[in-house]
Amino acid sequence: MTLDSPLLSAVPGLRHAFFSRDGGVSDGIYASLNGGIGSNDDPAKVAENRRRMAEHIGVAPDHLLTVFQTHSPDVALASAPWDRSARPRADAIVTRAEGLAIGVTAADCGPILFVDPNARVIGAAHAGWKGALTGIVESTVGAMEGLGAERANIVAAIGPLIRRQSYEVGNEFVERFLRCDAENAPFFLPAAREGHAMFDLAGFIRKRLENAGVLVVDDIGVDTYSDERCFSYRRSVHREEPDYGRHVHAIVLEA
Repeated sequence: MTLDSPLLSAVPGLRHAFFSRDGGVSDGIYASLNGGIGSNDDPAKVAENRRRMAEHIGVAPDHLLTVFQTHSPDVALASAPWDRSARPRADAIVTRAEGLAIGVTAADCGPILFVDPNARVIGAAHAGWKGALTGIVESTVGAMEGLGAERANIVAAIGPLIRRQSYEVGNEFVERFLRCDAENAPFFLPAAREGHAMFDLAGFIRKRLENAGVLVVDDIGVDTYSDERCFSYRRSVHREEPDYGRHVHAIVLEA
């Protein structure tokens, strides 16, 4: 059901989960643990799947919080449960509230879970290429500092995402990254097709973490595109499927 980080698992008083697609009630293209509120799956099945996720990490269903993601650098602060229909528009959540699970959804983009074990502050970020490029990592670390964390003490884990061997992009994509910083060049390797490259999203996220002062970083190394335990937006497009499931990845401080 989960693909966990050894580093986060070793932190006392902390629970987390990078959920796979196994262990739910959805079927068809959503089989089986689809947590995507924005998908076209049966809402009752999505609700049951999310209830199972909440149970797995030890919280009530209304204490498993996610946001309305927009591929932005914006961060929401959580201090109490919010209504699912009024989710903040953001791509990360931070909190120091115990018993409140914060999470992000993904199906190729990079989920990052954070903790400062000393300050007891946690964060969860959704880092697709756009959010990673425009500062979601730095915004999340800054928001955690606002709650008392110290970036030198933060531990981060990168979850399942689309890996370089599966992430072919066009030259205009590469050029956008190079215009921002010529030092982004090593994250691209030539593709078999002319005019294309293979992008290392995980490596790019790790570099942004390190540049932000987060030096203890775990990466579970799972490729959502090639690993059938995972949902993948790109794989669904290549298979001409009408929609795709979403993972929820979450972290919580034990009460």
